[in-house]
Amino acid sequence: MQKSPQKLLLLMTFVMSLVFSVWQVLLNNFVIERANFTGAEIGILQSLREVPGFLAFTAIFILLLLKEQTFALLSLALLTIGVAITGFFPQVVGLYLTTILMSVGFHYFETINQSLTLQWVDKQEAAGFLGKALAWRSAAALTGYASIWIIMTWLQLDYQWMYAIIGMLGLVMVIILTGYFPQFPQGEIQHKKVILRKRYWLYYLLTFFSGARRQIFMVFAGFMMVEKFGYSVSQITALFLINYVVNLLFAPAIGRFIGRIGERNALTLEYIGLIIIFTSYAFVEQSEFAAALYVMDHLLFAMAIAIKTYFQKIADPKDIAATMSVSFTINHIAAVVIPALLGILWLYSNKMVFFIGAGFALCSLILAFNIPRHPSTDKQVNWPVNANS
Repeated sequence: MQKSPQKLLLLMTFVMSLVFSVWQVLLNNFVIERANFTGAEIGILQSLREVPGFLAFTAIFILLLLKEQTFALLSLALLTIGVAITGFFPQVVGLYLTTILMSVGFHYFETINQSLTLQWVDKQEAAGFLGKALAWRSAAALTGYASIWIIMTWLQLDYQWMYAIIGMLGLVMVIILTGYFPQFPQGEIQHKKVILRKRYWLYYLLTFFSGARRQIFMVFAGFMMVEKFGYSVSQITALFLINYVVNLLFAPAIGRFIGRIGERNALTLEYIGLIIIFTSYAFVEQSEFAAALYVMDHLLFAMAIAIKTYFQKIADPKDIAATMSVSFTINHIAAVVIPALLGILWLYSNKMVFFIGAGFALCSLILAFNIPRHPSTDKQVNWPVNANS
């Protein structure tokens, strides 16, 4: 196998998606069947899951001690351990604690993985590579879903063994990657301090609303499938399977498409589509139509590649690691609060939860109009013209 930094990025992405997708697809059924969760408890759990994302800016301080590549692998190992022990704690407090452990590894890995991607991949190739990485995520998720069928349906093992087997498999893969790949150079020496620059304000706001909107999709759209339409584990798995097959087939093409039409047009298409989908969630009464909306929703999120490539084009190369850390925190400001608050609102009106999601998408659409057609370090926004400071 070729020992290139791009290959390492793809393989680490594969391991992350393999392990996390199994945790995610089983979560709603596991917490309802084993811990008797309602919308309030799942909202609190998802808020707790996002707290490490809110604290992602602390990654920049850890980089004072560790190289980014080493930090990414250690974070990935922590994610696999958190998933491996999840099934052994089927109580409210136990699930909260294992979720936090898993989430620390997940969010630190995602922060550093994005930073390394923008440093190791050329600007001209970034959109296409990120589309390819989405396809690898999808292939890993499909492998995870196949393992659910083998372990839970064919071998008739319970949730705790499903989580344990996939988590330990992921840990073994991380150990192999650590020994196989050398330390790669990072290019520009990165700033080792928290950085907030005025010229990145549009990127920060797009990231904020992306995090807020993503929570409604991840938490409440999936929860609706189980609570309102009575989807079983096999049906939820099938739905996720369809999502990832679609991504596997179309994500590379979406990456290339973004490279051709530009970030502004790509994000405009995404946000218009999300406004329609979230509004439709509020009124859907047929389980098949709800599933179709869920698949379209998941596919549109692939267009969010454009936020990353927009930042890569406007950023000082030395700012990438520090800004990725800060942007993950910004992404999770709303994510920490929204699941818990909307979990309570869900008890009274699930329609309002999805109307709020449509409102977030509308805010993002307005912001997208301010992206230049050809963003660069000298032109980050259309207005104000003198935002270059």
